[in-house]
Amino acid sequence: MEYQYPIDLDWSTEEIVDVIKFFECVEKGYESGVNREELLEVYRRFKEIVPGKAQEKKIFDEFEETSGYSSYLIMKKSKESNGMKTIKM
Repeated sequence: MEYQYPIDLDWSTEEIVDVIKFFECVEKGYESGVNREELLEVYRRFKEIVPGKAQEKKIFDEFEETSGYSSYLIMKKSKESNGMKTIKM
């Protein structure tokens, strides 16, 4: 991967690591499939760090622009897929 993750320099090291974990799960969902519960868990932590919808959208858009992976679409699919164990885009 030849791109950078969107991070906020005001975040702590732990918060940066947790946001990167979320984006790694998004990547995994596109590349090979990701466990739905794991994705939802790292997203909940992401939302603790980025509680606002506007900032979330901005970060998601930055990530999609550099990676080609839509965090919004994979989260939408994971929330709608109650019976699925693995999310694959």
